[in-house]
Amino acid sequence: MEILSGLTQQEIEQITDSLKASKFRARQIHNWIYLKSVSSIDEMTDLSVKFREELKKVAKVSDTKIKVKQVSSDGTIKYLLEYPDGECVETVLMRFDNRANLTACVSSQVGCAVNCSFCATGKRGFIRNLTYKEIIEQVLTIQRDTGLKVTNVVFMGQGEPLLNLDNVLKAMEIFNEDFYIGARRLTVSTSGIIPQINKLAELDMQSTLAISLHAPNHEIRKQLMQIENKYNMNDLKKALKNYVDKTGRRITIEYLLIKDLNDTVEAAKQLAMYLHDIKCNINLIPYNPTAENDYQRPNNNSIMKFKYLLEHSGKKVTVRLERGADIDAACGQLKGKVD
Repeated sequence: MEILSGLTQQEIEQITDSLKASKFRARQIHNWIYLKSVSSIDEMTDLSVKFREELKKVAKVSDTKIKVKQVSSDGTIKYLLEYPDGECVETVLMRFDNRANLTACVSSQVGCAVNCSFCATGKRGFIRNLTYKEIIEQVLTIQRDTGLKVTNVVFMGQGEPLLNLDNVLKAMEIFNEDFYIGARRLTVSTSGIIPQINKLAELDMQSTLAISLHAPNHEIRKQLMQIENKYNMNDLKKALKNYVDKTGRRITIEYLLIKDLNDTVEAAKQLAMYLHDIKCNINLIPYNPTAENDYQRPNNNSIMKFKYLLEHSGKKVTVRLERGADIDAACGQLKGKVD
């Protein structure tokens, strides 16, 4: 049984050809899947009943189920999705009151091998990569369930996207070409997998690269992120400069603020020094508590002081607007399993 979600129009044409139908039918099916986000073939009402019955014998729209759905007080929706093999991941729809953007935060792996100390996902360990179809199924599920059109996709859910790069790149291509989401509205976040950052530099894509830095120096980063032992900050900086040189694109630096660890005045000065010659914007993320550690969120005074010091160095700095913390949908809180 062929799953239609995730197929390109050319791949759908192979199915319609086998049913002795025209390429126009393939285009209709393609539009129903990606632009109208139907859940079943029966909803494709501009196809004849007879053709729909023939199509149902060889294909269905999706084989992914919503296992749990939670809605935050701020409108954020978190889905626990189950794939046919029984593995589950979480994906999040974020809405912002004053913006038209609807952002899907998608997962790229079941579990994660990177195991950052502040992140709930890594505690599960790495289980498997998601296929590109399983990645885009997350956005299709959101669109089917809400009736809304996703405008932005960020690879900031479970897993390390650059350790599943081929599937992530294919998913991004489909988001761009089949969902009609502009490349600049696609963001890939990484903990700093240097060889893959260099590969992205060669590809020269229009999408945004975000780096989970989270520390001003080697010692603190090593404490927070095991990846620092393999790809240290000095080598990472060379890769980031190479990326900017090759693409001309500005990088987003993600920095998780943890009370009394990396939110001090000295940390801000060290971070400003590290980033001074890198073309980047800085996104500060006040820590969201998880049960796995004792880290605490800084108070607003500390956050604003840290922001001011970085802005004084000439960088554009934003503080991430927290979404979905009350349903464990915020940064670092995704687990991908039922407790």
